[in-house]
Amino acid sequence: MPDRHRRRAGSARIDGRRRASSVVRRIGVGLLESRVASRLTQAEAAARAGISQSFWSRLERGLVVSVSIETLASCAAAVGVQLAAFIEARPGADLPRDIEHLRRQELVIGAASAGGWTARPEVAIDPTADRSRSIDVLLSRDHGRERVVVEVVDLLADGGAALRGLSDKVATVRRSSAPEARVSGLLVLRATARNRATTHELAAVFATRFPASSSDWLRALESPTAPMPAADGLIWSSVDGSRLMAVRARRSG
Repeated sequence: MPDRHRRRAGSARIDGRRRASSVVRRIGVGLLESRVASRLTQAEAAARAGISQSFWSRLERGLVVSVSIETLASCAAAVGVQLAAFIEARPGADLPRDIEHLRRQELVIGAASAGGWTARPEVAIDPTADRSRSIDVLLSRDHGRERVVVEVVDLLADGGAALRGLSDKVATVRRSSAPEARVSGLLVLRATARNRATTHELAAVFATRFPASSSDWLRALESPTAPMPAADGLIWSSVDGSRLMAVRARRSG
């Protein structure tokens, strides 16, 4: 084979790998969103498809390129859709890829309205930057004397970054608030098996970083007479994004 043909073949193979990875990521997002909409756990969906839960998890994350069409079709059928729907999807024809994040912002705003909070989503904290960081939801009550920086996290891919990011945003809001204002942070974490396992493994870190009672935080959000805890807190959001939940008290020993 002439060198130029060999070069073209190599280029086509590289391009093919890139396109395959893109398709697999699209299918993974489709499987994840369809499974959540069907209210299935990964284990339940995997059992329907005849594969392991760990393999299903890798599919959702777009980490499996070498997989048969038959297996992908079985996975799509397990969540009640056609494989072609994932492959043929075009931007704007399906839900935004950050729909789970948006659902939790909506959930927080809805819950906080009952507690008399004024909510502002996506508040920029670097107004002079071309692309500012933003607070997922900033809550204010009692004429600004109580302010809550809400950080919504769907996946603890980098727990340290999530914790540092919340601390940074709380500090920024505190600097810009009146001296008498109380400012605290609230982490709203999606209650997936993976996130639960991470917080369990690092229980001491999370207990130290979020010392306030999770139940007290829920009461403060939902009741206008319940005071905002002075310390930062952590609460769960259900996997389907329909409700907020308290974190169970950790047992010593």
